[in-house]
Amino acid sequence: MIVLIRHGQTTTNAQRLLVGRSDPALTELGERQARALRPLLENVSVVWSSPLRRARTTAALALPHLDAVVKESFIEVDYGTLDGQPLSAVSAEEWRQFEHDHTLAFGGGESLSALDQRVHAELDALLADSTSLLHSHGEHLAIVSHVSPIKSAMVWTLGVPGSAAWRMRLDNGSVTTITTRLSTPALLHYNVVPLLD
Repeated sequence: MIVLIRHGQTTTNAQRLLVGRSDPALTELGERQARALRPLLENVSVVWSSPLRRARTTAALALPHLDAVVKESFIEVDYGTLDGQPLSAVSAEEWRQFEHDHTLAFGGGESLSALDQRVHAELDALLADSTSLLHSHGEHLAIVSHVSPIKSAMVWTLGVPGSAAWRMRLDNGSVTTITTRLSTPALLHYNVVPLLD
């Protein structure tokens, strides 16, 4: 089984900014969100993380007994010149264009189709390897990442077009779980957010 974790809230999430390759810290709430994940991760034996600080910090707080393996393939989409800009910096017409053309690059950075290629390649390799943790019922792989790579993993799991990612909401500090059924990817849980103390 694979447990996909979206990192806790960051300072830029709190300000409703587009956050791609910039590297903001978690807020106090984000740290609490990360620690609250612990009861959901009891059977995790390996953890992968995006190289960005917000994901690595979330991994360290949620799974303090494991050292995360950094995976560039699960880094957030590159928003180019839009990184750090308010959501309102993108017009409604531009959002519609992004939703309908998966090959458009954000702000000269990266397209969602390019993101899909790198995320899907990692997941395809796990699926093809019958000894990988994707196929294990007793031990799990946690991947601490970001909204776009996790939505890409959902597209891969469900076998739907990449544009389906625009119809998904994914909260900070959430858990999404995928497994296999007859060697086919299957969604078990989506956007599960634990209660905070």
